[in-house]
Amino acid sequence: MDLQVKVYAGRPTEENENRSSDELAVYDFLDSTGVEYTTLCHPAAFTMEECEAVRKAIGAPVFKNLFLTNKQQTLFFLLMIPADKPFKTKYLSSQLGCARLSFASAEMMSGLLHIAPGAVSPLGLIHDKEHRVQLIVDRDLAAADRYACHPCVNTASVALSLCDLLERVVPATGHTFTWVTLPAEAE
Repeated sequence: MDLQVKVYAGRPTEENENRSSDELAVYDFLDSTGVEYTTLCHPAAFTMEECEAVRKAIGAPVFKNLFLTNKQQTLFFLLMIPADKPFKTKYLSSQLGCARLSFASAEMMSGLLHIAPGAVSPLGLIHDKEHRVQLIVDRDLAAADRYACHPCVNTASVALSLCDLLERVVPATGHTFTWVTLPAEAE
């Protein structure tokens, strides 16, 4: 796949008039934390092939980010997991002490994180001012140096150190994160 991209050290410096306020808020927030990051502007990435092309262009792994809720829709979780790792809710539910988890609706995702399906990212936590979403990170990601995710839109990707994300960015949002160990193969 031939990917037409623009790479920026930090926030994009061109075409700001075409960027959403939610995307610009992510760059403002990252800049306020002082972390170093790279932004890759690209065509919308929906398929795994498109995400793999973005990963190669930005030089950082792209993980699956899943937005989940309990049956009563009173608890919300954002799970970061390796892209190639199968996911079954029962393993996560038991570690979190929830009876049943399922994917949250697009409306809940938009309302809490200002994100649409296809752009789920822990950077959306900047919009969760009431801290209703809990960040959950699969322990298999602990060895990753860099991390790439969307800045609330799927036409750009931000790469930064995973350490900076978890130890500087996430705490600056007022959130914490929890490590979980999910099986490598769905049983």
